[in-house]
Amino acid sequence: MYVYKLRKKVWVITTHVLLAIIAIIALYPALWVVLSSLRPGTSLFSETFIPEQLTLQHYRDLFVKFPFAMWYVNTLKIAFVSMVFSTLFVLLAGYAFSRFRFYGRKGLMSFLFVLGMFPSFMSMVAVYILLLNMNLLNKHSALMFVYTAGAAMGYLLVKGYFDTIPQSLEDAARIDGANHWIVFTRIFLPLSRPLIVFLSVTSFAGAFNDFIFAQMVLRTKEKLTLAVGLYSMVGDQFATQFTVFAAGCVLVALPITVLFMAFQRFLVEGLTAGAEKG
Repeated sequence: MYVYKLRKKVWVITTHVLLAIIAIIALYPALWVVLSSLRPGTSLFSETFIPEQLTLQHYRDLFVKFPFAMWYVNTLKIAFVSMVFSTLFVLLAGYAFSRFRFYGRKGLMSFLFVLGMFPSFMSMVAVYILLLNMNLLNKHSALMFVYTAGAAMGYLLVKGYFDTIPQSLEDAARIDGANHWIVFTRIFLPLSRPLIVFLSVTSFAGAFNDFIFAQMVLRTKEKLTLAVGLYSMVGDQFATQFTVFAAGCVLVALPITVLFMAFQRFLVEGLTAGAEKG
C-alpha cells in the first residue's frame, strides 16, 4: 500500500514538472515578443531578457508612421464576414449530410474529406487565375470568397454533432408542420451552441491571421491586412522596424487571445462535439 502511494505521488510530481516545463517553453516566445515591443531602440536582441528601460513609443509609432488602424479595420471586416458565411455554410453542409439521404451521398462525403486533407496553398495558382479573370484582385471580397468557399469541407465535425441530436425531436416538429429550414433554425441551431462558437472562433482566427492568400491578392497599402502590413515592415532588405513589428504582433494577438479565453468552455465542448457518434 505504501509503495503504491509513493509511486502515485512520484507520478503526480513528475507530471506537474513536465507540464511546467512545457508551459515555460510555450510561454517564452510570447513573453519575449511582448518584452521586445517595450524595449527602446530597433533591435530585438539584448543582453538581458527583461529590458532595463520600458517604452510605449513603438505602439505609438504603429499608428503614426504606419496605417496600422486601417490594416486593423480591413482585417476585422474580412475576418467577420468570412466567419459569418463560413459558419453558415459548414452548418448547412453538416445538416444536409446528417439528415438527407440522396444518391452519391457517401461518395461526395468521401471526396470532400479527401479534398480537405490537401493543404490549401496547393490551389494558389488556380485561385489566382480565377480571381484575375473575375477582376477581384486587390479587393477584400476576393479574400472573403476564398476563406468561405472551402468551408463546407469541414462538414464532418458538424455532421457528427447533428447525428447525436435525437430523430424524435425532428419527427415531432414535422408533425407540427415544420419544414427543413424551421427544423434547422429552431431545433438544431439552439442545441448546437458550443459547436457554433467553436466554428465561429476558429474561422475568425483563421481569416484574421492568414498571410499567404492575403499577400497574393492584395497590392496597395490601404488594402493590406495586418499580416501583410506587418510583414512589409520587416520584409525589405534594409528594414529595421523590428521592435515596432513586435508591438504590432502583440496588438494582433490580443483579440484572438481574448476570444479564446472568453469562449474556452464552449471551445472545449465544440471540439469534442460529435465524438460519440459519426
